[in-house]
Amino acid sequence: MAQQRFLPELPRLPAPLMAAASAAGAQAQQAYSASLFARRVALAREACPEEHELGKPRLMRLLGEAGVLAEPIRRPRRKLAIAPTSNPQVAMILPGFATHPMRMRYLARALEAAGHTTKRWGLGRNWGPDPERFDAIEERLLQLHARHGRKVVLIGWSLGGLYAREIAKRQPGSVAKVISMGSPFSGSPRANNVWRAYQFITGHSVDAPPIAAELAVKPPVETVALWSANDGVIGPRCAAGRPGERDRAVAVRCTHMGFTYDPQVIATLLAELESVRG
Repeated sequence: MAQQRFLPELPRLPAPLMAAASAAGAQAQQAYSASLFARRVALAREACPEEHELGKPRLMRLLGEAGVLAEPIRRPRRKLAIAPTSNPQVAMILPGFATHPMRMRYLARALEAAGHTTKRWGLGRNWGPDPERFDAIEERLLQLHARHGRKVVLIGWSLGGLYAREIAKRQPGSVAKVISMGSPFSGSPRANNVWRAYQFITGHSVDAPPIAAELAVKPPVETVALWSANDGVIGPRCAAGRPGERDRAVAVRCTHMGFTYDPQVIATLLAELESVRG
């Protein structure tokens, strides 16, 4: 005969306490549903038709971005052959999404070693677009143009390249050239591996930024798009663009993070700065 086990009966809360706890839970759920955090979570979990993500880099490409972790070891042993420029330029460098301008300091120093003048955008970490940030970038551009007495080259990495293109549309008279690096100005804004993180952090959809922008429309200045088939974050076709969306597309072989330090990227930028006219 099987031995029976007797479990002690757990005490039950009084009905009024149970009702109060249930009401508190409902209120907490309502507060969460109405919160900005809940909206951000919903944006990150947004349903997306598969065709909207076609062209985004495969997982292996994304994993390849981890190579940036070895950059502090490689950098001290790297030798860059940088020739003095015969056509010095003033360049404003715009960082990628969620990155600080210090991420691009190595690239900036390489350009300065050739004799160019580089300037930060002056806004710290890039947490996404908003009207105030765009007004500040525009004002910064106008100040640099007036201070140096010449047009400014805008160099933007990833999201920073989208800023550069849009600012050049506002102030083409102050811009000598726009150089975007791995910037998704063409095709679907979801053909990349970061759009969900972008929507969670910024609190808005990639389809509805808080500023008016037509990303694929070419600025009325010389516009060059650097792109890489090894990019693990942005779809290469989105960064290269189509004819008419940029003047030239230049292929380099680097990861998305590599746009800030790869020797081939630096050599390409130096050549682009050398060819600036006017």
